[in-house]
Amino acid sequence: MLIRKPAEIRYSEITPEAVYLNRRKFLAGIPAVLAAARARPAMAAKLPGLAKSPFSTTETPNSFEDVTHYNNFYEFGTQKEQPATLAKNFKTSPWTVSVEGEVAKPAKYSVEDLLKLAPLEERIYRHRCVEAWSIVVPWAGYSLSAVLKAAQPTPKAKFVAFVSDYEPGKMLSSGQAGIEFPYVEGLRLDEAMHPLTLLCVGMYGETLPPQDGAPVRIVVPWKYGFKSAKSIVKIRLVSGQPPTTWNQSNAREYGFYSNVNPNVDHPRWSQSSERRLGEFRKRPTLMFNGYGDQVASLYAGMDLKKNY
Repeated sequence: MLIRKPAEIRYSEITPEAVYLNRRKFLAGIPAVLAAARARPAMAAKLPGLAKSPFSTTETPNSFEDVTHYNNFYEFGTQKEQPATLAKNFKTSPWTVSVEGEVAKPAKYSVEDLLKLAPLEERIYRHRCVEAWSIVVPWAGYSLSAVLKAAQPTPKAKFVAFVSDYEPGKMLSSGQAGIEFPYVEGLRLDEAMHPLTLLCVGMYGETLPPQDGAPVRIVVPWKYGFKSAKSIVKIRLVSGQPPTTWNQSNAREYGFYSNVNPNVDHPRWSQSSERRLGEFRKRPTLMFNGYGDQVASLYAGMDLKKNY
């Protein structure tokens, strides 16, 4: 066994004292944690006939347990372990997604209607969270552009806003979560129309679990995770940049664009590196999360430090 000298160990790799002192408590809780992690949601259904997408990364996906038990979903808790428990009774059927605003053909879709608009694909995307951790997920869905084209955007449509479901009493209040609800996110229309932007209805070959944004969500892999709105009920095309939840809450830390950019630090930590869930060592953060060849042209001539 290789024993490293203290001088060779980076400060960032030293176990914090609080974690070391609580190791016995952690070890004692492992059996219960594993039992909960392995429990697949009872309402999950297989999604047959998923085509393999050319947009997929070749990286190995994280485990189902990782992806379903480490979530940012403030409607169901501000700690990453909470949504798996607090969202388990979230009712996702029946469900309606309204497409409205600056469109020639507004429509209301059930999830079943959405499934008829385009063939489902499995897309393995890497993701980067603003808190400097990353993950790889095999999603199921199709390009959001299929929905937007069906709605026929008018010439006035320049942006797209996504509104998440909010049910007072069943979800945290704005006071408890520290952000305003319903949750709203947004993209420029050309970003929303990009083939990588995914209307997502599943992962790991099954329908989405509640804590991961069931029954339908948006996935934008070159942006920080909070841009990918969960459990959406409205897609609204608008003429001006829509106010978004985190940008309104704290514009200094959460810009409207929020492209993954290792050269623009979060005010409280560096974004130059990330830790993949399940790994110990950090890895360098990739510009546009590694999707630069596909999306960099969207931002030609833009100051990406100013437009963070």
